[in-house]
Amino acid sequence: MSVKKYTPSWTKQNTLKSASMFFVHFLILTLILAVLLLWDKLSVLPQYMEKNGANYLYALFCALLLIIILYCYFLFENQEILLNGKSMALVFAVLDVYVIISYLVGSKIGIYARPVAFVALMILTLVGRREAIFLNIISALLMFVVDTFVGTDDGTQIMYYSSLIISFSAGMFAIFFCEKTKTRFGVMGIGIFIVLPIDLIILLLEISSLVNNGQTAVGVMPPFEEVITSMGYGLFGGVMSTVLFLALLPFFERAFNCLTVFRLRELTSSDAKLLKRLKEDAPGTYNHSMMVAQLAEACAAAIGENTDYARAAALYHDVGKIQYPENFTENQGEYNLHDELTPELSADIIRSHAKDGYSTIHTHKLPDFLADVAIQHHGTLPIRYFYAKALKLTDGELNIEDFSYLGPKPHTKIAAIIMIADAAEAVVRATGSRSPEAAEKAIRGIIEERMDLEQFSECDITMGDLTKIRLALVNTLTGVYHHRIKYPNIKYKRNEDGTTKGENV
Repeated sequence: MSVKKYTPSWTKQNTLKSASMFFVHFLILTLILAVLLLWDKLSVLPQYMEKNGANYLYALFCALLLIIILYCYFLFENQEILLNGKSMALVFAVLDVYVIISYLVGSKIGIYARPVAFVALMILTLVGRREAIFLNIISALLMFVVDTFVGTDDGTQIMYYSSLIISFSAGMFAIFFCEKTKTRFGVMGIGIFIVLPIDLIILLLEISSLVNNGQTAVGVMPPFEEVITSMGYGLFGGVMSTVLFLALLPFFERAFNCLTVFRLRELTSSDAKLLKRLKEDAPGTYNHSMMVAQLAEACAAAIGENTDYARAAALYHDVGKIQYPENFTENQGEYNLHDELTPELSADIIRSHAKDGYSTIHTHKLPDFLADVAIQHHGTLPIRYFYAKALKLTDGELNIEDFSYLGPKPHTKIAAIIMIADAAEAVVRATGSRSPEAAEKAIRGIIEERMDLEQFSECDITMGDLTKIRLALVNTLTGVYHHRIKYPNIKYKRNEDGTTKGENV
């Protein structure tokens, strides 16, 4: 599940640039196919192309048409892919790898042995479900075009059609059943599960082919050895889809800096390098981040956002405070550095943690999403305490922007959740009253203030979402900071006879 981001308005320059990059990637894909298909024919290439050139030209036009359709899909459904060169390269890298593996497996083992669900699993995990569905269709049609017109296998035409149906069906089953899977072992289970439709299709088509070819007669069993062999290839293809996916996913995660459910678990574990450093150098900030993570999960669940993304974003939103932890209240003892500084300097120090967090996350080569939330979670809000302090020290006009965060404003719903939860945790913890009514009033004020300052103008969060977020925060915070009874002060003594006696102190 991906996170929907704020997308700037589309321009003609965007169209020209993205179309050019798309065409370059298509040329690379075409070159890969040409090398695979013609490498062993170089010695007789002129004669071979004279005989088969028309088929290759037709296949080229069909492949180009599929790529144009893919571009149009992104243009109308997900322009962010076209605006981000890294995301575009990711999509084509997955296609390139699939084409290479499918050709080699199809020519060396058999057409049914291809890892037919590889593209679906990769795009589902790295990009999103809708994109995975569409790319699954494109990849299935692309290999069908290659098989039909330039023959990557010695099989009959019926095998090419059955391979198309298998590729489409296996990929769709993988998408539908793998989306909620959060463990690598679970993915392997999906690989075994998708073998069922693959082998069922192979069984029906192979038996149908044998009957139609007149290879069966009354009282004579058909040659099931061939059918069993083909079904064995189907088993191999289904399992290899998940094996290759799990083997290559870490390389794609690192190369394209993607945030997947598997990498999320690594980044949010107690052994994560940056979180360990935050815990050691800024324990107050770490404890605050842990609490915000709990709140963010509840809010994300309430509005249907990805809870894993919300938790990770919350844990890393304040990592910029690692640079100078003693500058922030939660990490201070009795001494407060800001008592000796001017309000202007204090505001500059405080607001720097958003930019420092962005830089720190990129320095550690962590996903861009975490860096974006780190720099967006305060938006352009004024730093209230030091602005008020400055007002007391001057009779003149103050530029509030000198006491405000530099932005940008939140671009995703999760960044908006972190903005609200961050402030709500601090305010409710600091207030004397922990009742649901007091918490609700404080959180309502936080949300209304941010709305008045147009902090949500660049993300698609709705009033309904904000209401659900408010209710989730009230329920969670009053559960955490609930009223506790005062325990009596009793001192226990052990008597000489072995009994224990307590006395009020």
